[in-house]
Amino acid sequence: MRLGINLGYWGAGMDGDNLAVAQEADRLGYDVCWAAEAYGSDAPTVLSWVAAQTESIDIGSAIMQIPARQPAMTAMTAATLDSLSGGRFRLGLGVSGPQVSEGWYGVKFDKPLARTREYVEIVRRAMSRERLSYEGEHWTLPLPDGPGKPIKLTVHPQREHIPLYIAAIGPKNLEQTGEIADGALLIFPSAEHLEDTAVRYLRAGREKAGKTMEGFDVCPTLPLAVGDDVNGLADMFRPYTALYVGGMGSRKQNFYNQLAQRMGYEKEAAEIQDKYLSGDKSGAAAAVPHQLIDQTTLLGPVERIAERMQAYAAAGVTTLTLAPAGFTLDERLAALRAGTDALERAGLA
Repeated sequence: MRLGINLGYWGAGMDGDNLAVAQEADRLGYDVCWAAEAYGSDAPTVLSWVAAQTESIDIGSAIMQIPARQPAMTAMTAATLDSLSGGRFRLGLGVSGPQVSEGWYGVKFDKPLARTREYVEIVRRAMSRERLSYEGEHWTLPLPDGPGKPIKLTVHPQREHIPLYIAAIGPKNLEQTGEIADGALLIFPSAEHLEDTAVRYLRAGREKAGKTMEGFDVCPTLPLAVGDDVNGLADMFRPYTALYVGGMGSRKQNFYNQLAQRMGYEKEAAEIQDKYLSGDKSGAAAAVPHQLIDQTTLLGPVERIAERMQAYAAAGVTTLTLAPAGFTLDERLAALRAGTDALERAGLA
């Protein structure tokens, strides 16, 4: 099992720290450094900055939002980043959510599966440098009855095939991801529930495409906090868990809340959402069960984290992406080093 690092969003007051974290991850042999975007910093700019100041670590978008860009623009960006980084770019895509898609980008959040499939098909065609033409429900290239003509990408990516990942949570999205992508970006993954909540759907998609799980990258992101006080460390992540389970999306469309329910926290997920949407964020955080936090993070001393890593590897994880917590840069760097130490102790390096 390989290790990755997720820098999250740029511009949160730790920008210099994030670069130092990426450079330390590069030095320690981490496999990939991911950057996120929502409605603040964009991922490609951050990744180009990181790539210019690292040597061997891959850079990946987790995610570039589908409603934010036309697919041909995404292909251009991916090809450029792959070329400039010396073949180190991984393209992670996702539909975002209805609030961001419609509120920020003005793109209707409808038929996300069909839109994702068409988007991926166009991106792959463009990156392969064939003359781009496409007829689908959501995109038609070139536009009919106009001056447009099929055009070929002029940039040469460093590699013939840039790895393409999709952020997936729901069963149908996971199955399609297994069918059309090279990897899956997962969030709130529990080793105990991973087979039932994710891997079996990914496997079904691979089988639908006539493939096995061999070579497919199962890549969840897990917050990491190192120390002896597991309960105290878990409390650090109460607001984070409450935000996603309670406030990320609407009452009817919250993918993270639905995931918590599939993990067996139906009553708790409803309570967290009720309190969060009513404005009681502290109450929502207090309502998050300790077990839910412990199952979806890496907490405790290195020996305990090593045991959890073994459980994730056994559940089918191939790249474990860490989001090291800490109030100072030294704490985050120490967590990074603890991650590599735990991987070695687990016998997975």
